[in-house]
Amino acid sequence: MEAKAMARTVRIAPRKARLVIDLIRGKQVGEAYAILKHTPKAVSPVVEKVLKSAIANADHNLNLDPNSLYVKEAYVNEGTTLKRFRPRAKGSASQILKRTSHITIVVAEKN
Repeated sequence: MEAKAMARTVRIAPRKARLVIDLIRGKQVGEAYAILKHTPKAVSPVVEKVLKSAIANADHNLNLDPNSLYVKEAYVNEGTTLKRFRPRAKGSASQILKRTSHITIVVAEKN
C-alpha cells in the first residue's frame, strides 16, 4: 500500500528542487521531515508540505501507521514555463524562462 501527494506548477526551477528531493528519497518519514526542516533552500517548505500531505493521505485514506512510513519515491518533473522578455541594447529583447515544477512524493509502509 502506498499513498501519493503532488504539488503542481510550483514556481521554482526543477533543477533546484531536485537538490532537496534527492536528500529525502528512501528515508523514514520522521528523518525526511527533520532533513527538510534544517535544509536552507527555498523549496524546502514546499517539499515539506507535500510530504505532510502524503503522510495524511496514507493515514486517512489507507489507514496506514504514520510511524512506519518511508519515502518510497520522490521526484520532480518540469512544469509549464513562463516566457518573459527583457529589454536589451539597441532596441532588442532577450527571453527569460521562468520554470515551474511538479513535485511528487510517494510514501509506503516499511515491511
